[in-house]
Amino acid sequence: MTMNLEVRHLLLVRAVAEEGSLTRAGSRLNLTQSALSHQLLDLEERLGTQLFHRISKRMLLTRAGERVLESAQRVLQDLEHAEEEVKLYAAEKRGLLRITTECYTCYHWLPALLGRFEKKHPGVDVRIDVTATRLPLEALVAGTIDLALVSSEIVDKRFRVTPLFDDELMAILPPEHPLADRDFLTARDFASQTLFVYNTLEDTSIYQRVLRPAGVEPKRWMQVPITEAMIELIRGGIGVAVMAKWSVWPQIESRSVAAVPVTRGGLRRQWKGAVLRTSKIPTYVDDFLEILAAQPARQRDLPLHVPTRLRKV
Repeated sequence: MTMNLEVRHLLLVRAVAEEGSLTRAGSRLNLTQSALSHQLLDLEERLGTQLFHRISKRMLLTRAGERVLESAQRVLQDLEHAEEEVKLYAAEKRGLLRITTECYTCYHWLPALLGRFEKKHPGVDVRIDVTATRLPLEALVAGTIDLALVSSEIVDKRFRVTPLFDDELMAILPPEHPLADRDFLTARDFASQTLFVYNTLEDTSIYQRVLRPAGVEPKRWMQVPITEAMIELIRGGIGVAVMAKWSVWPQIESRSVAAVPVTRGGLRRQWKGAVLRTSKIPTYVDDFLEILAAQPARQRDLPLHVPTRLRKV
């Protein structure tokens, strides 16, 4: 479909209608009366109808002209607002930071961080994309997120990686479990246990780094994608899990579950922020990472109230 109306035509009709004369409208648009008159005649020929009645020196809208002006007011106002918004985005006074983490329980520390981030970038919204948890790097490449917080190693040169902090994975058991008073657990301790996992056994750090190298399989594994449900099953004596210590800190402190290190040296993960290498990464992305890296570890342990600005999709 060919469009006869262009933005310059909408500006023309609005100016003539509001000024009431070609001379004043031309002055407003920085056009001579002759050039403006030529453009108006050309537009009317394109549309096949007259847009203005020419009465003496006055320009009065026809019914067709009123309809064009109605659209012009709406379209031009929308374009003006869009231009203002784009300028704010260009100046990084407005923005959207879409993030995900490579762990289903890694959002407890965000509210405390978000308060500091919002003070520095009040016009930037933060959105959590939990659907990208399993494949965060693929989501970066697809452009559906802007920042991935991951613990796996990244060798792909398409990503810029920023080291952040580390956390400890611990075996979470019922307090009365026979293994709960151990100094640490070994791979063989899991051979007789039902192990809860968020996704699949092969996806877990405990399997990749401890069980598989030792040639050990758990007695059984169960997929439980919700942390709260996993905790209740552990408390009920149904099985055990290996989770980040800070993700279940309140339950550990209340002694509703027990936490035991895995292996003599402990099982730790180093977290990092990954962004897609582009010609320009917004400053607020680096500021978010800087605030996160500087955040005291204790503040990553406590689940806090999540502000309404922190949206999940």
